[in-house]
Amino acid sequence: MPVIKPVFTATASAPVATGGTITTSVNPVVTRFFAAVATGMISETGTTIPAASFTDDADAPVVALPEITAADTFSIYVNGVLQQSSLSTLTTASLVLDTIDLLEGTPVSIEVSNFADTTSDMTVPPTISAPTITINS
Repeated sequence: MPVIKPVFTATASAPVATGGTITTSVNPVVTRFFAAVATGMISETGTTIPAASFTDDADAPVVALPEITAADTFSIYVNGVLQQSSLSTLTTASLVLDTIDLLEGTPVSIEVSNFADTTSDMTVPPTISAPTITINS
């Protein structure tokens, strides 16, 4: 007796996701440091301000500046004016500015923002439809 195999063709729709809510919480930690340029900091190639020359927001002396990680951004202000990031190098030991045109007493500020405390949670799951399968023949 011969075996007969049925052959079917079918199409299916793709599942569709609708709705859902993701809540993201961003809790940046901002620290600021302040210094004034002294004559000995200015050289022929730039201005180097040692970490010990800075104070923090509480006017406490600074031993080391923060190490910048992937979760951090920093801004440098000279005399209250935001500087291009390419014109400075920030390390835990010092801030080096690529300028020699500063006067003694010029205020320099560093603002470091850390975004490591960022979380995202799905507070309402999406509704996902089942695919529709249509048998053609």
